[in-house]
Amino acid sequence: MKLDRKKILVTGADGFIGSHLVEHLLNKGCDVKAFVCYNSFNSWGWLDAVDSDILRGVEVFSGDIRDSNGVRTAMKGCDVVMHLAALIAIPYSYHSPDTYVDTNIKGTLNIVQAAREFGVERVVHTSTSEVYGTARFVPITEAHPLQGQSPYSASKIGADQIAQSFFHAFETPVATIRPFNTYGPRQSARAVIPTIITQIASGLDKIKLGAIYPTRDFSYVQDTVRGFVAVAECDAAVGRVLNVGSNYEISVGDTAKLIAELMGQKVEFTSDEQRLRPAGSEVERLWADNTLARELAGWTPLFQGVDGLSRGLQATIEWFSNPSNLSRYKVGIYNI
Repeated sequence: MKLDRKKILVTGADGFIGSHLVEHLLNKGCDVKAFVCYNSFNSWGWLDAVDSDILRGVEVFSGDIRDSNGVRTAMKGCDVVMHLAALIAIPYSYHSPDTYVDTNIKGTLNIVQAAREFGVERVVHTSTSEVYGTARFVPITEAHPLQGQSPYSASKIGADQIAQSFFHAFETPVATIRPFNTYGPRQSARAVIPTIITQIASGLDKIKLGAIYPTRDFSYVQDTVRGFVAVAECDAAVGRVLNVGSNYEISVGDTAKLIAELMGQKVEFTSDEQRLRPAGSEVERLWADNTLARELAGWTPLFQGVDGLSRGLQATIEWFSNPSNLSRYKVGIYNI
């Protein structure tokens, strides 16, 4: 299936990855409806940062993914749904887990129920590498056991299973994309890469971090959004889960050193107690096997290995170092 001439609903369009996905789809000439979280400020989140000339062709729907009637209203007339709307901050999930169940699990149920009712041609459901927990083997394939080590990851496991169940029970054409540690412009400061960059860009020489020993597979946001398109267009992905990651493992500590080097700054990294996860909740190792995405969907990362990571980080640093962008972030406050 090709996305040309398809009406595409993107939920979570106001978020970090969602706004980049909307921008990418519009640049491809797609017909996009952007589902953003209703608020009294009439804010479209990060869509407000997208060039107005690009956004001219988008239809914006303000609603709440937890509301089934609103989801049905938004989905009417759409051929494809890319479902990104979710609560994703792990620390916040420790003290407000109910909201994660309501948003991530019930929200996904609303999506697949409406998709089934309207006969949507394709649903791309967004998972996360956090559902694997600490790697039992590497690189991590889609057959790796699922381990809910935080209320967030548990809610995403539940959402994944709800989406998959509609494929098995009702043949709803659901494909699940499982991105690994996406980074880039517009990312929340709660994530480790923006945390490091914003502190250095603000002139701090003592950078506060959580645990530096865990490893991650960082994927530049443009690779991730290309992955969404590849999975949506891949008929063989229906009923399956596809990892989208760079297949390159690096520790948080080494990532921090690389960022400081790219920014030309000498800094000291200190451990901040409030940024540490409970010991049993820390995911110590993530490293993606992206073979299935390559073989089935023809997707390959353009930002791979240390060279690709350096290029992606440089683009991210340039965006965050722009004073007008940096001013959007409260650098002195730990953001959960």
